[in-house]
Amino acid sequence: MKQRIGDLLTQALLLAKDELNISSPPPIRLEVPSLDVYGDFSSNIAISLSERLKKPPLEIAKIIIDHLPPTDLIARIEIAGPGFINIFLKPSAWQEALREVLNLKDRYGSSSGNGKKVLIEFVSANPTGPLHVGHGRGAAVGDTLANILSFCGYEVKREYYINDVGKQMETLGRSVYLRYLELLGRDIEFPQECYQGEYIKELASDILKNSGDKYLHEPEDKVIEYFSSLAAEKILDEIKINLEDFGVFFDCWFSEKTLAKEVRNIIDWLKKRGLTYVKDGATWFATSRFGDEKDRVLIRANGTVTYFASDIAYHHKKIERGFDLLVNIWGADHHGYLPRIRAALMAMGYDLERFKVLLTQLVHLKRKGKPIAMSTRAGKFVTLKEVLKEVGRDAARFMFLTRSIDSHLDFDLELAKEKTMENPVFYVQYAHARICSIEKVATKKGISFPNLEAIDLSPLNLPEEIKLIKLLAQFKEVVKEAAQFFEPHRLSFYLTSLAGEFHKYYNKYRILGEEREITQARFALSQGVKVVIKNGLRLLGVSAPKEM
Repeated sequence: MKQRIGDLLTQALLLAKDELNISSPPPIRLEVPSLDVYGDFSSNIAISLSERLKKPPLEIAKIIIDHLPPTDLIARIEIAGPGFINIFLKPSAWQEALREVLNLKDRYGSSSGNGKKVLIEFVSANPTGPLHVGHGRGAAVGDTLANILSFCGYEVKREYYINDVGKQMETLGRSVYLRYLELLGRDIEFPQECYQGEYIKELASDILKNSGDKYLHEPEDKVIEYFSSLAAEKILDEIKINLEDFGVFFDCWFSEKTLAKEVRNIIDWLKKRGLTYVKDGATWFATSRFGDEKDRVLIRANGTVTYFASDIAYHHKKIERGFDLLVNIWGADHHGYLPRIRAALMAMGYDLERFKVLLTQLVHLKRKGKPIAMSTRAGKFVTLKEVLKEVGRDAARFMFLTRSIDSHLDFDLELAKEKTMENPVFYVQYAHARICSIEKVATKKGISFPNLEAIDLSPLNLPEEIKLIKLLAQFKEVVKEAAQFFEPHRLSFYLTSLAGEFHKYYNKYRILGEEREITQARFALSQGVKVVIKNGLRLLGVSAPKEM
């Protein structure tokens, strides 16, 4: 509906271009006023054109209104304040909007024809330990964003980057090896820099069960490499299972190990262009020439390649694979890493508009409002697996998406389990279940309905009914903007608002049992709400239960 009204104003500007002395109409911005007295839509186009055209906004507004093409959508137009154009629609226009929802069903809110190829890389936790709640937030954001972009016509691939080389992998192998020696009776002083969690002991115990003391007398460097490889494989298998339980599936699991040749090629390429230099035995990349605060090491003095060098090769590989847009979802602690990656892409001549990084802030777990103490370094943290076991997939995914990712999130485990209206996911799902119960009651009472497309919607003219339809009509724009601004939380906000309006309507008015025409129209309205809630929950990766 918003698009159609915008198109009408654009046509009015085209028809009035000679009188206004403009060659082409500027973009129309429409706002939905917070108060109904200002109309269904409001535009400041007359005010924005005033300085350019050297005419009073009120005069421009009147010219635009006088040139509006004939339409059955608009009831009246008012010029308010300094020149706002406030547009009031007929109830029939909103009834038509509801008809679109009912006709399109599960396709309502979608768009097609975009064609851009997008790679979303998210989670990408090192295979050195189980996923924690922070990873869960990144997983929910990444997967939901992928759903939304796909719904909007993008060709989307999900990717997990496996950091399976380097110092952390050596530390993992050493950690498991030392716990293995402990289990064999060795008196070990376990280093602070090693991984501390119970899962390390479990990995060591598994090796002991399967191999006994076979590795007790093997050379340490060889054993550590083996333990590292075995532990990483088991941890990654567990990560995959946890993510699948969370409803997250990746198209590609990209191993850093496969980049060895690509890393050498990229470093050689940078060297040939004079973008590297040697200092203190190390090879440096002059990233400061491309906006970074300082230069970065590519090859350490001991000959080992840095993570940064691998990341350059990885991002080069992403673009070479033909993606138009690269979206990375990182933890907030990686914010300092962004300038150097941007510098590397600039050095390679890539358009930075093709590169988008979303930083997810911390999750503060609570129980009945009280914080749960966690320490990753000490191995004392709540895993995603534990959260899923306690609150379930639906509650976890929805709760992770209740705030913008650039805000800290308080996640109350007890609230997420409650079967009350205080629980946001229950609140939204219950609206869907209520509508399903209306269908059951109608069937039980022998109330039949014609096809939804044939139902007369003209009885829907109460303020609460029009408000509900307005919200349904906003779904398309909410989805579009969630994709445009990479903000999937907009969807959970919207669904909560829609569910709230439906609950109020349901508690105030009878849907079944009124006059036949009113009952049919209200049933159709409830079906429209059901369609949109189901579509929205599907994008969030949350189920739409029929009963609760």
